[in-house]
Amino acid sequence: MKPSGELFKLIKSLSKSEKRFFKLSSSLQSGEKNYLKIFDFIEKQKEYNEEELKEHFKKEKFIRHLPSEKNHLYKLILKSLRSFYSEHSVSSLLKQEIKNVEILYQKALYKECEKFVARAKEIAKEYEKFYYWFELISWEKKLLEEAYEAGVFSTNLDELVEEEGMVIEKLRNLAEYQIIYSKINLLFRSGGFARTPKERAEVDHIADYHLIKGKNTAISTRAASMCYYIKGLCAATNRQYTDAFEFFNKTRTILDNNPKIKEDSGQRYLMTLSYLCQCYIENKDYGEAEKLIQTIKGLSEEKGFSSIDIEVKIFTQSINLEMKLYQALGDFQRGVDMIEKIQIQQDELGDKINKEQEILLAYNNAYNCFGIGEYKKALAYINVVLNDNETNLRQDIYGFARVFNLILHYELENYDFLEYIIKSTNRFLSKYERSLQVEAVLIKYLRKLSKTMSATDKEGIFIELSKEIQQLMKLEDERVLMEYFNLEAWVKSKVEKIPMSAAVQKY
Repeated sequence: MKPSGELFKLIKSLSKSEKRFFKLSSSLQSGEKNYLKIFDFIEKQKEYNEEELKEHFKKEKFIRHLPSEKNHLYKLILKSLRSFYSEHSVSSLLKQEIKNVEILYQKALYKECEKFVARAKEIAKEYEKFYYWFELISWEKKLLEEAYEAGVFSTNLDELVEEEGMVIEKLRNLAEYQIIYSKINLLFRSGGFARTPKERAEVDHIADYHLIKGKNTAISTRAASMCYYIKGLCAATNRQYTDAFEFFNKTRTILDNNPKIKEDSGQRYLMTLSYLCQCYIENKDYGEAEKLIQTIKGLSEEKGFSSIDIEVKIFTQSINLEMKLYQALGDFQRGVDMIEKIQIQQDELGDKINKEQEILLAYNNAYNCFGIGEYKKALAYINVVLNDNETNLRQDIYGFARVFNLILHYELENYDFLEYIIKSTNRFLSKYERSLQVEAVLIKYLRKLSKTMSATDKEGIFIELSKEIQQLMKLEDERVLMEYFNLEAWVKSKVEKIPMSAAVQKY
């Protein structure tokens, strides 16, 4: 069995400051520290090699029980990180304060305990951390019992019970929004957009839910931001970009006006800006899109956006948006010029980049290479997408990658192979029952083109294809293809014998 690399990944994920803190805290411990020897050795490895580790420490006694030593080191690193980040997030801070309350209560230091409860409750209120707020009220009730036994009746129990009921109601309200969000997020993550009547009905059902459709249904700032975010996702999934822009803008305004909630909702704020940027691109407001991309890149300098997971998302979101912007502008070369730098960052981040962003990066790289005529490189990137097909993730990308793949093989003049993959593509599209008319039309004409050797005849076929596509592009449902590949521009570039970039800018 291959040794687990979990410890290696954890050590490699540590920043310089985290490593320094870990070693400083370790230096305060007495006794032999075999775990530090393991830490230092693994830290220097580029890839995890347990045999190399065993060979290096073969004379050490601890190597006989290496699994337990590794487990001990793993736990110590996590303990160190908990201490390091104890005041970095409001949740960590509140957990720490509640632990202090528990300790003081157990020592019967009730007055001191009251001070900690009051301070922590103010933090919970400011950040709308209802779960912790509810727990702190429970501690207040315990302290109230102690006060009554001591003959002190200064606190009004009825007010406390009323406050507890209010917090429970807000907690329940927020939890319900989180359930609704999970449903629309699943639809978006799996398909990217609603493509069938059944999927549209599912999105409409969420949009019509009383907490989403009704007025003043969100009873906290955090819930209100989530409500508009869900509205935005519903609109975006149905490709209603005017509505999506309005709802995401409201989400952004709520969070900007409540910096403490924004600080604690980093991922939602980032995604809100990302969706707003996509709306700008769809509405051809490229100047605003470019400004917003720069704003997204600058988020890592703000409080609440410096954790590794958020920084990775800032990198992938901003890069993919930037490449989409260049594609919309027909400036494919700028996208290609980014690839080498992106690859270096991808290699550094490794599996911290999620699967969805990986396939989007590969698809965008393929599209940019295609735009400048680098068809072999484009095919290599599109194969990254096609060879990593997830059955439950962004089937829109996988579906359009298959159609894009046909065009690439046509450009590479792989006509015999093209006939074969046309059949497999047709099977794939019919299996998912999500194909567009424009895809069927394109496949029909690619089959004709692959069997025609005459340049004049090919030109005639492209002219016919152009006419059919123009008609289909009048249908809103068919225009979705344009978000992934500018088919109109590609066909026009063939008819008019101009570069793809010129055709994008012209049409």
